Amino acid sequence: MKPKILTTLASYDRQQFGNDLLAGMTVAMVALPLSLAIAIASGAGPEKGLVTAIVGGFLISLLGGSRVQIGGPTGAFIVVVFGVIAEHGYDGLILATLMAGVIMLIAGYLRAGNLVAYVPEPVINGFTIGIAIIIATSQIKDLLGLSLDEVPAEFIAKTEALWAARHSLSGTAVGIGLATMVLITLLRRIAPKFPGLIVAVGVTSALVAFAALPVDTIFSRFGALPSALPWPALPEISLDRMVELLPSAIVIAFLAGIESLLSAMVADKMIGGHHRPNAEVLAQGFANIGSALFGGLPATGAIARTATNVRAGGKTPVAGIVHALTILLVMLLAAPLAGYLAMPALAGLLILTAWNMSEPHKWRGYMAGPMADRVLLILTLVLTVFTDLTVAIGVGVSLGLALRLRQDKSPRDWSPPDR
Repeated sequence: MKPKILTTLASYDRQQFGNDLLAGMTVAMVALPLSLAIAIASGAGPEKGLVTAIVGGFLISLLGGSRVQIGGPTGAFIVVVFGVIAEHGYDGLILATLMAGVIMLIAGYLRAGNLVAYVPEPVINGFTIGIAIIIATSQIKDLLGLSLDEVPAEFIAKTEALWAARHSLSGTAVGIGLATMVLITLLRRIAPKFPGLIVAVGVTSALVAFAALPVDTIFSRFGALPSALPWPALPEISLDRMVELLPSAIVIAFLAGIESLLSAMVADKMIGGHHRPNAEVLAQGFANIGSALFGGLPATGAIARTATNVRAGGKTPVAGIVHALTILLVMLLAAPLAGYLAMPALAGLLILTAWNMSEPHKWRGYMAGPMADRVLLILTLVLTVFTDLTVAIGVGVSLGLALRLRQDKSPRDWSPPDR
């Protein structure tokens, strides 16, 4: 349960700090637009994403069991967070996140981190693809510039509402969104180590600002972003509210634990190391409690940002701490600039994120696998899209474990998705 930073700092030197400093600043430029976009897609204010990246990211790196883990808000939480806010308000989300943090602290002390290997792979693949579908459809309104006051959370109702508003499509918004997606894709291929996300979103948003194009921006929709962290505060706590929010808290804790441990496993393969799963779960607990106290979103290890950190030369948790402090510095000094980011550009960014989450290059392999795995994947996917994540996870994990016990097979080695 010992944090990795205590081990790595024992032999830390100036060269390692230089590598970590550059990697942390690089990954911060990737995390900045993603954090804003994820918060907006979750039904929260964009500043909530920055708070989560700063507070959650700092604590995950400081206390975690991985050398190179980068924490913050992730796309996997969009569906859950949106639903909790819609049903219980933002204060309800804060309490659910706080409870999830406590649940993960208990799980860490009970050494539950090792249990991640027993979650069936088709279940993870199924709800990951389902979440990707929901994220992508939630961004259609901004990508197309549709005039729609509110987008329903339920998938069929959302689809109907988007179709009904098709007459309000904005060619300018579509152009900005598609241009952002093309730029991101090109920059990833030309310079994979370069923080192309912030460049692509920045270029198209600058075009909107300088040409005075009729496209929504963060400022036009949400107003000016705060230039400082809020003071920590507790949400309204009562027994009735805690009982009501317990299912949401369990789902948040489950997702945070699963995604962080899968991210740490990916990092281990990239650096040839070994993470400490129970220390990682404990860190997720502290990070979510910290994020909730500052009014942020649920936090977890982010696979894509962690991989970016490794590719940029990050060697120790100091890189993750630098990443969080860099975003804090941007918030303190350049918050007004973030207000110019165009909503279609952020929508394009999230649609590409959803596409990467779904891992289309693996679909053929999924369909060629055993029939039981295919059924489990499709069932989890359908339940995720058409019911909710709580039902999908509960049914998928229960059925998957039952099948595994019946077949008497041990967990297989697999590569988690790049979210």
